[in-house]
Amino acid sequence: MSNLFDKLGIDLGIIVILLMILVSVLIILTVKQSFQISRLKRKYKIFMKGKDAQSLERVFATKFKDIDKLIKINEGYQFDVDMIKKDHNKILSKYGIVKYDAFDDVGGKLSFALAMLDRNNTGFIFDAIHSRDNCFLYIKEIVKGESYIMLSKEEIKALKQAVNYNSSDDVI
Repeated sequence: MSNLFDKLGIDLGIIVILLMILVSVLIILTVKQSFQISRLKRKYKIFMKGKDAQSLERVFATKFKDIDKLIKINEGYQFDVDMIKKDHNKILSKYGIVKYDAFDDVGGKLSFALAMLDRNNTGFIFDAIHSRDNCFLYIKEIVKGESYIMLSKEEIKALKQAVNYNSSDDVI
């Protein structure tokens, strides 16, 4: 091997010195890496030590089980919400009421017309006419905001109130 270095014109002492410097640098880097690894191991042990010496792995497993339970519960709630959305258009959510005196000899506005409609303006008008001796109740069907039976002016007013009730279309 020395013949090779002699032919190249390189002194063997320089090579030995360079190799010693290289070994020194590698030893320093190895010691530095060893300190970093021991520091990471210490942090890892602290991190993995859970509450009351319970391992963090068990805590994660418990939390994942809880998340799975919550997902199942949420699916049930989602089904309920879907059912509510489906039936929401059928709910009588709009109303209008007009109180009035049906007869001149009876005061106090005891008679009334109550219109109850769903989001499609379909429902009914409930009319209670109060006299001195009796109270008469009538109900009239409303389909898409119209009645096939003739309505009184109080019933028309109650129907208009209900149709225009909360005219901003809130959607669930």
